[in-house]
Amino acid sequence: MHRVRITDTTLRDAHQSLWATRMRTRDMLPIAEKIDAVGYFSLEVWGGATFDVCLRYLGEDPWERLRLLKQHVRQTPLQMLLRGQSLVGYGHYPDDIVRAFVAKAVENGIDIIRIFDALNDIRNLEVPMQAAKEAGAHVQAAVVYTLSPVHTTEHYLETALQLAQMGADSICIKDMAGLLAPYRAYELVKLLKERLSVPIHLHCHYIGGMAVGAYLKAAEAGVDIIDTAAVPLAFGASQPPVETVVRALKDTPYDTGLDIHLLFEIAQYFENLRRSLGYERGVTRIHDMRVFDHQVPGGMISNLVSQLEEQKALDRLQDVLDEIPRVRAELGYPPLVTPTSQIVGTQAVLNVLTGERYKFVPGEVRNYVQGLYGRPPAPIDPEVAAKILGDKEPITCRPADLLEPRLERMREEIQDLASSEEDVLSYALFPQVTRKFLEARAKGETREPLPVNTAGRAGGEKPKGAPQGKEAKKVNLEEIRELIRLLNETDVTEFSLESQGVKISIKKGKVGGAPALETSPPVPSAATTPPAAPAEPEREEHEENLVTVVAPMVGTFYRAPAPDAPPFVEIGDTVHEGQVLCIIEAMKLMNEIEAEVAGEIVDILVENGQPVEYGQPLFLIKPS
Repeated sequence: MHRVRITDTTLRDAHQSLWATRMRTRDMLPIAEKIDAVGYFSLEVWGGATFDVCLRYLGEDPWERLRLLKQHVRQTPLQMLLRGQSLVGYGHYPDDIVRAFVAKAVENGIDIIRIFDALNDIRNLEVPMQAAKEAGAHVQAAVVYTLSPVHTTEHYLETALQLAQMGADSICIKDMAGLLAPYRAYELVKLLKERLSVPIHLHCHYIGGMAVGAYLKAAEAGVDIIDTAAVPLAFGASQPPVETVVRALKDTPYDTGLDIHLLFEIAQYFENLRRSLGYERGVTRIHDMRVFDHQVPGGMISNLVSQLEEQKALDRLQDVLDEIPRVRAELGYPPLVTPTSQIVGTQAVLNVLTGERYKFVPGEVRNYVQGLYGRPPAPIDPEVAAKILGDKEPITCRPADLLEPRLERMREEIQDLASSEEDVLSYALFPQVTRKFLEARAKGETREPLPVNTAGRAGGEKPKGAPQGKEAKKVNLEEIRELIRLLNETDVTEFSLESQGVKISIKKGKVGGAPALETSPPVPSAATTPPAAPAEPEREEHEENLVTVVAPMVGTFYRAPAPDAPPFVEIGDTVHEGQVLCIIEAMKLMNEIEAEVAGEIVDILVENGQPVEYGQPLFLIKPS
């Protein structure tokens, strides 16, 4: 009998795939001990996008989440996803930061680290794997699965053999787009089991609907571990449901031995949570079924829909999906997984919206073509490379070999706010986001999660859990009386609360006077009352014949490369053609915007940190 073990992804990849990574720590802890009792091989709870989202959108410390989960999960190993030299970010980090981050992850509670590189460039896995080994973690090295003329059975076998030689404790086949067909899964798993002595772990996303079949055939081939999620967070862009897989394998040689009744108790908790938060279940749509054509993972489609909606070009979605395979082929067939999915997707969007292919090339695409993400699986189209790089030659070394140690400098920059080495590492990975988080923490500020763009939801539906209409206007009088009583018993003289559109202000009068209560009616929503147009800042009249630099995408405008760095340019500066003027953050990528002409910066039209629209003017340049 060959028992198949299961890793549960509900607390990481599942809600990242369906809920835009918005599950909070407080939603995880009440059910953590029950999940721990199931008998899973491991629980994937950290890494991927969770780190960034905790800091950026949830106002949570990702390190604290990990420590709290470790306190509640005492039997089952905790697992994380690490993006090779990119850790939990989107670009490569120096080796000193990689080693320190991995060591702290293990120290705070991680037992198993799944490490992958988007290009299957094993050079980008060397240092993370060494660091994980030195920290005492189980190193699970992943082979990223995709379809292309160069991604053959021989490619996957050779990559897996090299990873095993590098010390991998297990090998994962990472099928992030649901492309692995059942009989192909049998063939690949059987081959790896014959040639390797380490366990084989299979990770599939449901998307086009083949994942359950792939798991069953992989079980026949001898797979050791598979990934599933609780049914309320399964299907769609997520993993297959654990309940289905457990039922399918029951009373077979591959029986998981898991208690289906306990699994249903856990599922009910997440079903109640799903309803309260207003998320739809994972579904498979027509464009998901066409994944073999465009190979776009479900989460990436959500990002594309969001980006096109913001640019009022959602009707061009099919054009973008048609353009993605073409861009991917020209860029050497990179698998579409973070960060290469964003690189290919952003370029495809720009090609479609500008009407001219590669007219605008974001900095991250340029870096990819130059080799700064690693070695592409196949040669990049020479004409495209020449158009993007000009006379520059791509690098041939490991990208991180070009990066100077940076951890000490990061520690000095954030020493006024950091209270731990974990804070320093958060800042090293996401400087601007972490500084804002630490500043808010120092002030004792907390915040509710920022709203999710509806395109990021499974089904693209708006949340249904929040009260609407008259229900949103109800005020609980007993709660108000309790607030007044508490105010009278303290030295606080004024209190304000705003919830669900109703603002309550309570102020104490003179000594002995009762607090005065003020309530403000709900602010009319944008759907009922159009907001007044923002006043345009007064600017000097400028002479004609100025060149306007406009935003080529929707995103966030940054004048400097880092919070403490000087701006790229100031008014009055002389710039040369191709000089970086600013950064626009979009689709998780920092895109450098360059001057199209040489000349003098006459005006800067956007404030630092402000959102910008597609085509919005950013700079005025007087050509030289």
